[in-house]
Amino acid sequence: MADVHLNIAGRSYDVHCADGQEEQLRQLAAMVDEKARSMTGSTEVRQLLFAALMLADEASEARGKVEKAGPESDSLRAAVALAESRAAAAQDELKAAQLREKRALHDAKVAAQREESALAELEKLRQGAPVAPPAPAGRHDRALMQIADRIEALASTVEQMA
Repeated sequence: MADVHLNIAGRSYDVHCADGQEEQLRQLAAMVDEKARSMTGSTEVRQLLFAALMLADEASEARGKVEKAGPESDSLRAAVALAESRAAAAQDELKAAQLREKRALHDAKVAAQREESALAELEKLRQGAPVAPPAPAGRHDRALMQIADRIEALASTVEQMA
């Protein structure tokens, strides 16, 4: 326990308090002393009584303001939570859009490579060079090979007719 010496309304008081609370107690005593000294022409007891009443009134007003601000604080917290939720959803949507764009770019590159390959193959055919079809990949390999064979047979027939 700590001992603190206080002066309030011209009188000295020795008070015990918990260790570490000395400065807080001095500040509170200074508030009471200020209120008590503002009451001139009264006895010491009346000064302290009115100081206590005035401080209690200020504390009551402060509590009322806090209670009134409570719902506003709750609505502000809710608005912040909603804004954070919307921001997170927007970030998720942005990431999804970026992923879709990345996929679309990849698909466009693959399509461009296929087109380039097809154009090169077409040019070889125009020049009369035999072109070996690329080995098809995937689960329909046999059907694709049969179609490629038929196309080659038709191309040979067209060449013989010309």
